[in-house]
Parts: sequence; C-alpha cells; structure tokens
Amino acid sequence: MKTSARNQLQGTVRELMKGPVSTEVTSEVMPGVRVVAVISTRSAEILGLAVGKPAYALIKASSVVVAVD
Repeated sequence: MKTSARNQLQGTVRELMKGPVSTEVTSEVMPGVRVVAVISTRSAEILGLAVGKPAYALIKASSVVVAVD
C-alpha cells in the first residue's frame, strides 16, 4: 500500500457501529489508545472490516484543532 498520508497508525478494529449510510469504526492503535472514524457503510463492507481484524488509520488533514478547559 502506498499513500501520501504521513500519519499512519496500525491497529485492530475494536468496534463497528453500522448504520444504513455510515459506519463508526473504532480501532485500537496502542493499548488503551483508540482512534474513531466515520466512513460510509459501503466502504466498510468493501474493506471487509470486522472486530478483531487489523486495519490502518490514515490521517491527512490540513488542520487539527486542540482545546482544553
């Protein structure tokens, strides 16, 4: 796999919340560290995502907002 995304996190799918249009995918990239993404349900099906399977989280963004109280 080749990609231009610089932030590539290998993990394991821990939870899938499928809806008719979108699916929320939770991947554990390190013990206790999870990344959550919302993708189309069709994409989740094409990728064959399932709990316990390995997957990559590729993060490519023009900006990241961080806030604290």
